[in-house]
Amino acid sequence: MHEEPTFDPETIEADVRRWLERAVIGLNLCPFAKAVYVKQQVRIVISDASTERALLEQLGEELVRLRDTPAETVDTTLLVHPLVLTDFLDYNDFLDDADALVEALQLDGVLQIASFHPDYRFADTDADDPGNLTNRAPYPILHLLREDSVERAVAAYPQPDAIIARNIATMRELGFAGFRALLSGESTR
Repeated sequence: MHEEPTFDPETIEADVRRWLERAVIGLNLCPFAKAVYVKQQVRIVISDASTERALLEQLGEELVRLRDTPAETVDTTLLVHPLVLTDFLDYNDFLDDADALVEALQLDGVLQIASFHPDYRFADTDADDPGNLTNRAPYPILHLLREDSVERAVAAYPQPDAIIARNIATMRELGFAGFRALLSGESTR
């Protein structure tokens, strides 16, 4: 008999914060994350959506909320959805709907969505390529970003094009076991 996962928003948020602090910020995967995180400008929403339609509705609400909230209050939003789109291929297909929603809300060029998933896999890579770890998170996450914040951060960062290659090299050096240890607290880098 298959048991449904327990939905515990506090544990889920703690897992996401651990991932942010130890991997995203700790490994400097996103050199722009620390500043907004320490200023508490990252909104983390734990969704109880259990269908794609419900998630899409919540995504629309969060896109509008981010658009209407000053960046000094909330610069970015993580919409964590542990109960829906747990299969990466379904999640990947959903990203087209998410991007279409951004356009339908006339937010193209204003907001964008980045994607993270426990089974994230870049095109043309093997599932066991450690480079995929750069976009792996403990739960499926839709990351809502302000285009102008991204542009300012990239403009202020020397050689922003080198970030992706550096991150992949970091994850290949760390490997799957090292990544699991980092998130579990067994190891710090």
